[in-house]
Amino acid sequence: MTTPPRLLALGFPGPLRDRLVAAVLDGTKTATTGLVEDYAHEGEPLPCTGDRYTVVDSHNRPVAVVEVAEVRTLRLADVDWPHARDEGEGFASVAEWRTDHESFWHSDAMREAMDDPAFTVTDDTLVVTERFRLVEVL
Repeated sequence: MTTPPRLLALGFPGPLRDRLVAAVLDGTKTATTGLVEDYAHEGEPLPCTGDRYTVVDSHNRPVAVVEVAEVRTLRLADVDWPHARDEGEGFASVAEWRTDHESFWHSDAMREAMDDPAFTVTDDTLVVTERFRLVEVL
């Protein structure tokens, strides 16, 4: 018996997730970044090459299946331009990518999700960068 794919919920429900899901569906977004600490907090294993995920929309409806093509665990300060570009959000530089991501990771919603009202990231925060390919639109 095969295990169903895990869910990939990009951002939090709402306009951000809607934009990210649309970018996955149109092929613009082929990469994403997560915090190692967030995986640990949620009790989720880190992704592995070959893993499949069901992408969900803001209403938690399945909209696509993606397959992980590459996984790297690195310091936040070491995220490179090809990865930032392939996140498909129109960033002009790694610095712009980082500012946007720090804003998300330092948001009230993220701090609440992490159960830490002072949660913050630094250059040394470990992140998981993933490249994926769209397998199926549901």
